[in-house]
Amino acid sequence: MSNLFRHLPSVDEVLSVLGRIEGISELPRPLVKNLVNEFLDICREEIRAGAFTEAGQLSAKALSPRLTAYVRSKARPHFRRVLNATGVVIHTNLGRSLLAKSAIDAVAEACGHYSNCEFDLSTGKRGSRYSHVEKILCDITGAEAALVVNNNAAAVFIMLETLARGREVIVSRGQLVEIGGSFRIPDVMVKSGARLREVGATNRTHVHDYENAIGDETAALMRVHTSNFRVVGFTKEVSLAEMRVLGDRYGLPVIEDLGSGTLYSLAGEGLLGEPTVQQVVAQGADVVSFSGDKVLGGPQAGVIVGRREYIDRIKKNPINRAVRIDKMTLAALEATLRLYLDMDEARRKVPTLNMITASPEALKSKARRLAEAVRESLGERAEVGMKKGFSRVGGGSFPEYDLPGTMVTVSVRGIPPEALRGALLDTDPPLVARIEDDEFLLDPRTLGSSELKLAAHALKQAVDALTK
Repeated sequence: MSNLFRHLPSVDEVLSVLGRIEGISELPRPLVKNLVNEFLDICREEIRAGAFTEAGQLSAKALSPRLTAYVRSKARPHFRRVLNATGVVIHTNLGRSLLAKSAIDAVAEACGHYSNCEFDLSTGKRGSRYSHVEKILCDITGAEAALVVNNNAAAVFIMLETLARGREVIVSRGQLVEIGGSFRIPDVMVKSGARLREVGATNRTHVHDYENAIGDETAALMRVHTSNFRVVGFTKEVSLAEMRVLGDRYGLPVIEDLGSGTLYSLAGEGLLGEPTVQQVVAQGADVVSFSGDKVLGGPQAGVIVGRREYIDRIKKNPINRAVRIDKMTLAALEATLRLYLDMDEARRKVPTLNMITASPEALKSKARRLAEAVRESLGERAEVGMKKGFSRVGGGSFPEYDLPGTMVTVSVRGIPPEALRGALLDTDPPLVARIEDDEFLLDPRTLGSSELKLAAHALKQAVDALTK
């Protein structure tokens, strides 16, 4: 055994071999050196375990294929592209919405060059970063003013901290929800300094519940989107119109946290119950907040629109600097919003809307192309079929609605569905699929046309790895 240890190649010898391999020679030398040391330590453990019996097995040339694969795998960036075959359009764990091409181009432009981020080109003096998106937000939503922070949680926080710190905000008990990441509305209210005043019952809240709670300490009336939670059956909620009347009667602002928020009406797609931002503004909400990276289909952001007197107060809050957006978000958001100036263009070019509204015929055609690509990659090793199924919008939006489509089923002899799904997480790029009723499924809704062959190749990588 001790003799075998002496036949391990030196680090410099291995680095010399790797330095001639495309894709590795370009990597930082300290990174490669550390990975080589890790690999040689693994070889030493394998010698002790009796995995090597001959000196020739330990030469740099003999170890090269395995070493190369090890370095390539370990040197990959931690933050990576993933193929989404789950059918969940706004998949929080996979980065939520994809950006439109114009938004991607705008981000590249903002990153690669200096910009007028806070520079007024008309005066040559310092400007406001909000000016790049405020007017277009007002034009689309009908609001008097707008600003943008880094996400909707921050939007809710700064709204309450500005308008209700030290005072009460009245909220229906049925709207005090917890959403993903343990984000709880009551907790945010406490952190903002506002005091929560719960009214009504879990399933039924009436106008008189709000009115009876109004007092000298009341700062605002608030409505909260319940995200992926619904109360059904014997229920009652106070409408925004009713709350507007109450706010006018007592001189109180009405705040609406829309959560996801959408600028495009999806009622025609059979997705009911989700008001547009425009509708909420028109119905009289004084301040409205919503996300930029959910149904809107833009970058992560918390958008706040509403009456100027309240928005101006929020803009002046010192906390605003802590939650402001950067130039990349500004560029992507403006480019995305410009598409909404023509709703038909938004539907075609905003990937999130395009996937949500995809026709059954288009999805069936894409499923057929995906199935053909998988058959070509796996050959006789797999049985590939198609079946009807359902996708989801995701991101806490339209939780009670399924999106009908066509799934691709894959069954590989000798490989359980769970093992296949696990192996796909280590392919390049990784592919995330789903299993239903012990059946492995690929949903083409969330795969781009250019990704179908990539998905098939990922399956081949996974099957090869599991059967070698």
